[in-house]
Amino acid sequence: MTRRPWRRPWSRRRRSGRRLSLSLLIPPVLVLAAAGGVALFAPGPGAGGARDVVLERGGGVLGVGETLRRAGVVRSAWLFAVVAEVTGAGSRLKAGEYAFAPHESLISVIEAIARGQVVRRFVTIPEGLTSADAAAILDRADGLVGTAPTAPEGALLPETYEVRRGETRADVIDRMRRARDQLLARLWASRPAGLPYANPEQAVTLASVVEKETALPAERPRVAAVYVNRLRLGMRLDSDPTVIYGLTHGRPLGHGLTRSELDDASPYNTYRFGGLPPTPIDNPGRASLIAALAPARSADLYFVADGSGGHAFAATLSDHVRNVLRWRKVERSRSGDP
Repeated sequence: MTRRPWRRPWSRRRRSGRRLSLSLLIPPVLVLAAAGGVALFAPGPGAGGARDVVLERGGGVLGVGETLRRAGVVRSAWLFAVVAEVTGAGSRLKAGEYAFAPHESLISVIEAIARGQVVRRFVTIPEGLTSADAAAILDRADGLVGTAPTAPEGALLPETYEVRRGETRADVIDRMRRARDQLLARLWASRPAGLPYANPEQAVTLASVVEKETALPAERPRVAAVYVNRLRLGMRLDSDPTVIYGLTHGRPLGHGLTRSELDDASPYNTYRFGGLPPTPIDNPGRASLIAALAPARSADLYFVADGSGGHAFAATLSDHVRNVLRWRKVERSRSGDP
């Protein structure tokens, strides 16, 4: 019997399939070869100046390329997709907001997106602001959408928060509330025994008073101790910021408190009414919350400005009177009075 000549172990069909798979690889290879040093590294479009582009999740490599093309960042969505896939960057493209300078090269654009070099936006809520003032800051923040709701007083944790373009202001407020709740829960769980608070919110109320009484973080535990000692003894807090809040809801008064204002019948007037104010008077920061739930150990019941930016503390009325006289002397010397 005549033997057939030995043939290679792949059929004609398989050979044609092999040729087909190679043909699929040829276009990107040729593109890269032809574009090397030209399309990849050449300056990109520049009309209209810098571009700010938001890349959404789930758009796919070609979808990202099309978004960039429409924004005038790249010339060809198809070329972007091919280069991203062939270089291995296609699986590492990250969603977010990107800022591209005019004429950025294609490879530079791809590298920036693969590395996740997103625009970072931050909003800072200073300690001691009312919730209405915090909402006003968010309403002025660029890139956010919607109107910021006004949270209950004391419900927000003043911090610097990173925000995303397109994020709702309501969502940012929710994050601030959750941050405060989480911090308060930890501090409440580790508080020492014997503090005069019926619930965590009362601690926030005292912290809000401490926040307004001193700008020095090192003083806050001692100021908190004065008020804790007063609450334990049934003494009134006698806090000027609580009176001012009752008069203006946190707006600057513009002058020293007058006798008639100290006699105001607002429930926030801690010169007239004992115990804590009915609500916080601002949003206290982390240091004031810690001070309210971990006050210094002291017998102090009084404090007054000392002329250096801080306060002089006293455990007795007689010592407090002497501190007040010293402060009056400082005031007179500053005003030029004898």
